[in-house]
Amino acid sequence: MRLLDVGDGAVLAEFDTLDAVLGLFGALDGTRPPGVDDVVPAARTILVRFDPRVTTRDEVRSWLRGTRPAAVTADGQGDTVHIDVRYDGPDLEEVGAVTGLGVDGVVAAHTGAVWTVAFAGFAPGFGYLVGGPESLHVPRRSTPRTAVPPGSVGLAGEFSGIYPRSSPGGWQLIGSTDVALWDTDRDPPALLRPGVTVRFRAL
Repeated sequence: MRLLDVGDGAVLAEFDTLDAVLGLFGALDGTRPPGVDDVVPAARTILVRFDPRVTTRDEVRSWLRGTRPAAVTADGQGDTVHIDVRYDGPDLEEVGAVTGLGVDGVVAAHTGAVWTVAFAGFAPGFGYLVGGPESLHVPRRSTPRTAVPPGSVGLAGEFSGIYPRSSPGGWQLIGSTDVALWDTDRDPPALLRPGVTVRFRAL
């Protein structure tokens, strides 16, 4: 783990793997000392924002270095969200052919996995989900779409994800859902937050 100072009120921890991020985030999120305002995971980093009037940078660094990572389990550790999906995506047949699973096999693998939100980004409400079988690891499209409809369920590399709004994107689209991923009237607005477990159900 490499620690970098970010401005007057943040420390960035860098890691070699996503599993290392998930393990430490799981331990940090439940043991926040006074003054730590936010713990934000990403693919290879964790950003810790703190109030320097309450705690010092050295105390935050000591907390990061002294926290033992939690075990990363396949069944997730957070709340569980069930998402109903119509497996009607324009790339579903191609993903079935590339993976050798066929359409039914892709659906079975996607719904049979226990996914966990590793981190959020790209757009408000977009969660990067991990935990799917290696058989579903597919590359992004060689030519991204200029507009992906909101609610589109996709695959890219080791991740699955759901587009919360219309935007350009290069993920392989295998389905769609009507679930609201970002709602400013909801507390918290994001349905998919780091640590949340996701199970997909076929309609």
